[in-house]
Amino acid sequence: MTKPKILAFAGSTRSDSFNKKLVKIAVNGAIDAGVEVTFIDLRDFPMPLYDGDLEQREGLPASTRKLKDLMLAHQGFLISSPEYNSSISGVLKNTIDWTSRQTEGESPLACYKGKIAGIMSASLGGFGGLRGLVTVRSILENIGVLVIPDQVAIAKAHEVFNPDGTLKNKTQEDQVKNIGASVAKLLMKLNS
Repeated sequence: MTKPKILAFAGSTRSDSFNKKLVKIAVNGAIDAGVEVTFIDLRDFPMPLYDGDLEQREGLPASTRKLKDLMLAHQGFLISSPEYNSSISGVLKNTIDWTSRQTEGESPLACYKGKIAGIMSASLGGFGGLRGLVTVRSILENIGVLVIPDQVAIAKAHEVFNPDGTLKNKTQEDQVKNIGASVAKLLMKLNS
C-alpha cells in the first residue's frame, strides 16, 4: 500500500511569510504521523489574475497545469492563509480559481473533490487570521474538499516565532503539528 501524500503551501508569496513558517510546522506533524509531504511555494507558480476570456483564448497557464498535476498526485492539503481585510489572500483565491478550472478529460474540480485538508493562519492582528479561515473553509468545502474541524489561528505572528521557524509557545506548536497529524491519520484510515 502506498503512503498517502499531502501537498502543503501558504497563501502568501512573501519570502519571510509567517504562514510559510506555520505550515512547515504542520508538515512536521504529518511526516511524524507517517505520510509523505510535498511543500511548495506559490511564488514558484505565478499566475495572472483569473480571466475567463484569457482562459478561452490561451488555455490554462503552464504554471497552473504544473500545479494541477501536483495537486492531482496528492490526496490531502495543508494550507496556511494570511488574512487580508478579514478574508482570504488574493494569491490563494486566484490559485484556487485557476486550478479549479476543468480541462479536457478531467472531471469537474478534479484537483479538489474528495481531498482532505487542514487549515491554519498566522496574522499580526489579535484574531490570528481566524476571520479569513472562515472564508478558506467555505471555499474549500464548496468545491468538494473535506476540511477537518480543527484549525489554528496564531495571533501577533511577528512576536511568536523563534529564529528557526518554530513557535515559542509549545502548546501552539503542538496544536499546529496536530493539524498535520490529523490530516495524515485520516488519509491513512481512508487509504487502508
